[in-house]
Amino acid sequence: MKIAVGQMSVSPEKEINLTTIEELVSQAFEAGAKLILLPESCMYASAEPPGPLNGVAEAIDGPFVSALKRFANLYSICIVAGIFESSVDASRVYNTVVVIDEDGVLKDSYRKIHLYDAFGMKESDRVMAGDGATLVFQVGSLTFGVMTCYDLRFPELARYLAFQGAQAILLPVAWQTGPMKESHLEILTRARAIENNLYMVVAAQVGVNCCGNSMVVDPMGVIQASVANNECILVSELRQQRVEEVREYSPTLQNRRADVYARWRDSNQRWYEEVTNSD
Repeated sequence: MKIAVGQMSVSPEKEINLTTIEELVSQAFEAGAKLILLPESCMYASAEPPGPLNGVAEAIDGPFVSALKRFANLYSICIVAGIFESSVDASRVYNTVVVIDEDGVLKDSYRKIHLYDAFGMKESDRVMAGDGATLVFQVGSLTFGVMTCYDLRFPELARYLAFQGAQAILLPVAWQTGPMKESHLEILTRARAIENNLYMVVAAQVGVNCCGNSMVVDPMGVIQASVANNECILVSELRQQRVEEVREYSPTLQNRRADVYARWRDSNQRWYEEVTNSD
């Protein structure tokens, strides 16, 4: 199955972003892709200091997603894209990924679980964390899972998606530049692919302090396609047979020791909760 990654510079103007998105979707269609992944928060980005996003966010059935639905239907392609979704909180929104099928119908959405309170940033000041609901869906013969940006640093989520049947994980990002940041994006993406025997697909923002580096990584951790920091589409082939082959001769999921992990979890040390809840 051929998929496309749309790497783009995101503007503070939604209409400009929609124009860019339609051009990327058109290119993906011309290339024969059945799905295009767009970056995290491709609705809006600003070089200004972070402020409230309530004036930017929209309901899931708002005009921005409605435009994405039109593009999906017009070009007969599945669109996966990051938006800011309005919430009941007066000062915070959801960082959401929507999945729209080739008929222009909203299949489902995922609200980012892990918020980027790290590297001097505090996403939780402007964004509400998702409640833990995950997203797995099928296009053609492949099953996809969804994560968002900072989620990549938490292997539990990728493993959970793999056990829900994901053969590829789609990761829209607005990965910030900084010391070692680009290396972390590549290393962690390849690690998630290797340990779960699945494809990892990254769609990145460029500009506004974002590093780009969109990539497609195969289930053995090999980067089979990548791009630096220019606005473009990246087209790559994902094969169900490749996932099955890797899971046969590198059966990481089968060789887990769930019995041992259960003993660790239930031991008096309560290691998992203590580490998770530590300051």
